[in-house]
Amino acid sequence: MTGLGVVTPVGADERTFWAGLCAGRSAARHRPELAGMPVDFACAVEGPAPEPGAAPGPDPRPAGGPYDGAPAWAGLDVDAAVGGRSVWRMARFVKLALIAARQAVADAGLDPSAWEAGRVGVVLGVGVGGVAALCDNTLRLRDRGPEAVSPLLVPMMIPNAAAGEVAIALRAQGPSLAPATACASGATAISLARDLLIGGECDIVVAGGTESVLTPLVMAAFARMGALSARTGDPARASRPFAPDRDGFVLGEGAAMVVLEREPDARARGRAPRALLSGVGASTDAYHPTAPEPHGRVAQAAVEAALRQAGWSPYDVGHVNAHGTSTPLNDAMEAALIERVFPHRPPVTAAKGVLGHTLAAAGAIEAVATVLTLERGVVPPIANLDASAVEFDLDCVTKEPRRERVETAISHSFGFGGHNVALVFRKA
Repeated sequence: MTGLGVVTPVGADERTFWAGLCAGRSAARHRPELAGMPVDFACAVEGPAPEPGAAPGPDPRPAGGPYDGAPAWAGLDVDAAVGGRSVWRMARFVKLALIAARQAVADAGLDPSAWEAGRVGVVLGVGVGGVAALCDNTLRLRDRGPEAVSPLLVPMMIPNAAAGEVAIALRAQGPSLAPATACASGATAISLARDLLIGGECDIVVAGGTESVLTPLVMAAFARMGALSARTGDPARASRPFAPDRDGFVLGEGAAMVVLEREPDARARGRAPRALLSGVGASTDAYHPTAPEPHGRVAQAAVEAALRQAGWSPYDVGHVNAHGTSTPLNDAMEAALIERVFPHRPPVTAAKGVLGHTLAAAGAIEAVATVLTLERGVVPPIANLDASAVEFDLDCVTKEPRRERVETAISHSFGFGGHNVALVFRKA
């Protein structure tokens, strides 16, 4: 892994993202455009102003600390960051992916104009696609008839638009894939990228995940199925992975992309890897459309497959970046899995307490966070969790970042439909 790019509610670059994670404060805020919905808050890349008359919430800027600085988070002008005349044809999830992809390629020291034709691939996980464009055009059709529907609806709506637009922008003419494994999509993309490199189909792959579905329809749908937290009065404390009083997740948006190369190729061009992706594993619960298999035995198979591929024993793992959605069922399943597989109790973190659940982007964002932990020897804390309140036998990092010499780590991703993916990383 030679390049990283990330766009999240706490920062639209690696530095501010890391500072936000280490601050351990939730980015959840009320969003005026969702007022009146069953759950009217979300973690967004652009922090909206508070509702008129509302009491001021916690300071959205990351707290200062010794780990990587903490510049003020002033939001991101997404269209300006994308730039160019083609921005009008892109849905928001595509724009976020493109920003992150450009960051990752620049971080890897690569020049797309010099790439060998057909040897660079793009794998970009998306769970839903351009739902905002779909909703808008549905209303146009209802109110004004077929002629009011945009001719751009299909290219803005389809989930593979992100992979296609990133490939166009980067002149990447190798395989372009768009895996949809729900909340595991970003991790699935990184896994598939590794396969393209090992199989010799590509020399470079830009991979990750993106999602932006903060619309009344999607918020209402998740609320109706009981997946969202009901703490609407205190959104910054709503997402609380592994806490005994957790009651659901907070919906977020974002994107993360990484550049993967074969290690000898990277070193031959004078680029040291930022981390090594040592193994991947995947499984499917085959149990329920949304609920995880309660005991986590099938998810455990994905973890064990990743460890086997890396040639590791469970005791070789020095850190777990948990999926940690803050839902009762997922966290209980994942905690039981970690207790069984890693009895030596490596430190555990879960980024969704800070970022909310970014769905298809989550696995890629958390992979980036895992790599930064390996590089910097710091495990970010889980937001809204007290160590004394953890009901599971886990060494959860709480309150403050923990300095920890970490050489190896694993990142878990679990998606609706029973999709399980594990990625294991080694410090370069």
